[in-house]
Amino acid sequence: MMKFPVIWFCAAFLIFSVFAKGFIKPEKKSKGFKSSVTVQAKKIQVPIKEPDEVIEIRTFMSFYPDLEYDVFYDDESCDWQINISANVFLNREEKSDSEKALKRSATFYWAGGRMLPKDQLSKKNEYWVLQYPYNNVLRDPKSYDEDELAKIRKMASAENRKSDGGTPMFFFDFIYSAQSRPVIEEHIVRTRFLGKGTKVHERIFPALKRVESEICRAAGLSVETLSSAEKIAKIDTKSESLTTDQKEIREFIMSLRSCDAYYWREIAGTKRKSFHSYGIAIDILPRRLGGRSIYWGWEKERSGENWMLVPLNSRWMPPETVIRIFEKEGFIWGGFWTIFDNMHFEYHPELIGSVQED
Repeated sequence: MMKFPVIWFCAAFLIFSVFAKGFIKPEKKSKGFKSSVTVQAKKIQVPIKEPDEVIEIRTFMSFYPDLEYDVFYDDESCDWQINISANVFLNREEKSDSEKALKRSATFYWAGGRMLPKDQLSKKNEYWVLQYPYNNVLRDPKSYDEDELAKIRKMASAENRKSDGGTPMFFFDFIYSAQSRPVIEEHIVRTRFLGKGTKVHERIFPALKRVESEICRAAGLSVETLSSAEKIAKIDTKSESLTTDQKEIREFIMSLRSCDAYYWREIAGTKRKSFHSYGIAIDILPRRLGGRSIYWGWEKERSGENWMLVPLNSRWMPPETVIRIFEKEGFIWGGFWTIFDNMHFEYHPELIGSVQED
């Protein structure tokens, strides 16, 4: 008598269990039941903010787009390690395919913006950072107060220049193959710039030629006009159809004596290589200065300790249009430095990218 109710109860229970699974929500399981549905949490993608140092590294490296690099944090050194690879030769059509395929690599540490090899990390505070605000506005020397004058004199002193760590050159040694004179000279090319023969690093050759082309365009000249001294001597600077800017640039071109770039040497009073040793700095010197100042060291020999007070209108300068054309292609001008060098342009796209105007 009891078998039928038991069988009926069991069947009813099974049917209820099957239907119940379709109504029970997986994320809200009812007591007494174990849902066979796997519970999966929804994946919410939250943007991960990169550390400030990584952003700084990416910004810095963006000014050298041909370099391949990766970044990771080195727990042992407590700093960001940057592994870089680059082509051995760049912008050299005459090289063979096998030479163009050659690669080299190096490892640096960010070190607060100094790009140092591991063995220099303990000395990082002795070096300047590589990227800093480049102020491209001239300051009137009359605005210097006595404290500033004292700092300038100290900064330019022979003692300070010898002891100061200065710019860390390790990154530049790598990208310009400047470990030694014989090595870097494999990367130096002969060219003409504004009608003068010069030698520059292959890496900056395209940028310098763009500067020349833009200067000629601003002057209303063709680059071919600068191909010989005879053609340069015939450049018209008097025509009434010329703008003031065109006349100034043409007169500037015709006044030049030399445009010297590569020259293997150390910075005077220091143990650091000059950027002329890398072939990325160029000195544009006129035939005559007409009593004007052009370089702080020469002015110091003439004026003594107050060399920095020589008025701006008593300094030789390239036309402002020429300076801005150089800057557009990644060159800074030494005339904006407190320790001024008005003939000097230097390729530093990472600084042009951080222009600070007063």
